[in-house]
Amino acid sequence: MRNLIKIFSILSLFGFYNIEAQQVVKKDTLSGTELIMTMDSKINAALEGIEGKCAKVTPTNSPKDFGNNDSGISTGINTKPPKIFVPSRELTNAEICKKNPRILGFKIQITTVKSNEEANEVKSYFRKRFPNLKVETDASLRPNYKILAGSYFTKQSAASDLSKIREYFKSAVAVQYRIFCAEAK
Repeated sequence: MRNLIKIFSILSLFGFYNIEAQQVVKKDTLSGTELIMTMDSKINAALEGIEGKCAKVTPTNSPKDFGNNDSGISTGINTKPPKIFVPSRELTNAEICKKNPRILGFKIQITTVKSNEEANEVKSYFRKRFPNLKVETDASLRPNYKILAGSYFTKQSAASDLSKIREYFKSAVAVQYRIFCAEAK
């Protein structure tokens, strides 16, 4: 008899658990695959309210639309789903720079020296010869200092300046480097 009562109580516990929860089917917006989640209706309403706030789309309902739920969270039923913008054409350099101010580009490595004093001498000599190019020192490989000039999107855009620089610095070469997009040619 005790075993029968235990079995009946366990079965009724699982029965009430399944009655309390509902199955909510949602679709993923990017790939269209189905995402199946089992949750309570109050949790679903709260989750939709939070997702509505994150959508960054102005809802058509008032900000004080809290529905009839106890938690005081907006249900956000009338909000529009966010639109994902995929451009049909290749982005221009200005559009890329707006999104990413620092990108992977190219700089001209003039030479590598062993001390900071030598680096400053090479930079001053370079500035006298090429006043229109920005020159900087990279000390990430100490005790060696790399002297870098210019900022370019591609190796081809650096080729004209590189040929002029090689007249004075034979070891100059275009290297891949992180550049500020606004300064690049």
